[in-house]
Amino acid sequence: MVDILIPAIITIITASTPLVYAALGEMITEKSGVLNLGVEGMMLMGAVIGFIAVTQTSSVMLGILAAMLAGAGMSLIFAMLVLGLQATQVATGLALTIFGIGLSALVGQGLVGVAYEGIPKLPIPLLSDIPFIGPILFKHDILVYGSFVITVLVSWFLRKTRAGLILRAVGDSHDAAHAIGYPVIKIRCLAILFGGAMAGIAGGYLSLSYSPLWIENMSAGRGWIALALVVFATWRPGRVFFGAYLFGGITILQLHAQAMGAGVPSQVMSMLPYLATIMVLVLISRDQKKIKMNSPACIGQPFHPSS
Repeated sequence: MVDILIPAIITIITASTPLVYAALGEMITEKSGVLNLGVEGMMLMGAVIGFIAVTQTSSVMLGILAAMLAGAGMSLIFAMLVLGLQATQVATGLALTIFGIGLSALVGQGLVGVAYEGIPKLPIPLLSDIPFIGPILFKHDILVYGSFVITVLVSWFLRKTRAGLILRAVGDSHDAAHAIGYPVIKIRCLAILFGGAMAGIAGGYLSLSYSPLWIENMSAGRGWIALALVVFATWRPGRVFFGAYLFGGITILQLHAQAMGAGVPSQVMSMLPYLATIMVLVLISRDQKKIKMNSPACIGQPFHPSS
């Protein structure tokens, strides 16, 4: 039983890691009052650019950095349009996703079939030898460990730091924050860049570790699941983390069910993560009062400094 349980849990952790990065990045973006629906496109660009970097340089850190910069670069385009030109956030985010899907396919058309051994595991001495717990928690690669750390750091940033308080203030009332003297545009731009960088890392994890190769549209809707996770978690980092593991578990559940020959069409099993996303959003949307209490008050609203 243990021999089956440990690999299953490890697989859930690896499936959940990209969701943690992407959802935490989007949560920070939304905390500033900006809704970026381009997570899917930023993830794909992070995946293809990170894969190119690591296959050309054989450096894992350069690959991760390239993925992060690719996601941030895509988010910078979004920031210029919605903050500089006052474009509609929803339409711009959707356009960013479409642009990212097409551009990543174009850039990566010569990479299909290229092999990569994947990011090496980093077992923690002594701790990785603990029965049962050791293999589950202490035998992962640097990005899995990083997902634990970034969750703690984001929670600390929002709860304990002055900068986190200012970010939340901008998201709740950009006019009041501007009146006090805070640079609303700059703060939102930094939040958007952070969200893009995290989405890029999430995409990089897919192509460098989860399935170390490049496939067109390999994010397979994870960007949309990350967006749903932010609402599901009511904009709280800890809930984002556990929500990511819930959805990761559902993803792996359908894979194991197919492997065991469950008497359900494989297409139906593959739909489970997305059906779960829809069900969660439907259930959450019934409690409008709770959503309004927890969501940033100015989310999706453009800011006009002259007004």
